[in-house]
Amino acid sequence: MKQKGFQLQYHMMLIPGICFLIVFSILPMFGIVIAFQKFIPARGIAGSPWVGLDNFIYMFQIPDSRQIFLNTIVIAVSKIAMNLVVPLLFALLLNEVRLKWFKRTIQTMVYLPHFLSWVILASMFKVNIFSLEGVINRGLEWIGVEPILFMASNFWFRPIIVATDVWKEFGFGTIVYLAAITSVSPVLYESAVIDGATRVQRIRYITLPGIAATIVLLGTLSLGNVLNANFDQIFNMYNSLVLETGDIIDTYVYRSGLMAAKYGLATAVGLMKSVVSFILIVMSYSLAAKFANYRIF
Repeated sequence: MKQKGFQLQYHMMLIPGICFLIVFSILPMFGIVIAFQKFIPARGIAGSPWVGLDNFIYMFQIPDSRQIFLNTIVIAVSKIAMNLVVPLLFALLLNEVRLKWFKRTIQTMVYLPHFLSWVILASMFKVNIFSLEGVINRGLEWIGVEPILFMASNFWFRPIIVATDVWKEFGFGTIVYLAAITSVSPVLYESAVIDGATRVQRIRYITLPGIAATIVLLGTLSLGNVLNANFDQIFNMYNSLVLETGDIIDTYVYRSGLMAAKYGLATAVGLMKSVVSFILIVMSYSLAAKFANYRIF
């Protein structure tokens, strides 16, 4: 009986989280109906006329729809790739550092940006780094190169978005890889040193195979983010001059739904993205279970 009561306390601790999930994640799903309506706020969901699949058909007839989906996929896939490679390389390099205090200091420093809001970081990047008077343009001017309007250039906007996202998040990925590296048996490294293996050879033949399951797991689980290019970042950094390369599904939904009051169209776009993302997540978990033996239950 005591054991059952002890477990009951843990279940009761879940009640606030479950209530939060129901109120903010489950109940709002009834709003999906708006995607099939010509929604009129004054009439509400019950009184708005039903239009079936018209919003979805119109969505694909919009001249910019193809570019919006392309922008989303290019930015999201670039972020996924770089957020896998950069933390891995940095973790391998940091693992070779023998001064523990220096290693911990660097690890903490690169992890801190993960906790900063994109509202703060976007202002810093736009005003202090990539503006005409920013650090980069002052450096270019010092070597005799003309200043560049980075935040108004369709050529530079995507690389800036990807690079700043990697800078903010690679510290978190580094910690994951470092934790995986600690699970590799030190005996293997000692044997390799005795056999005369160099550091590069130890990384190639011991470290990388030892954390291969973690690399595969993170790679497969990230597939569910193919249509998630990070609304917070792009919304705070883009402008009307870079819509050609920076406008993604989330920003388009924001402008159409809240700014242009096209609630049905915005909901249809968001619903389609959610369905595709759900399918990708299911696929990613299936791949993770197959190649990395990952189970969620």
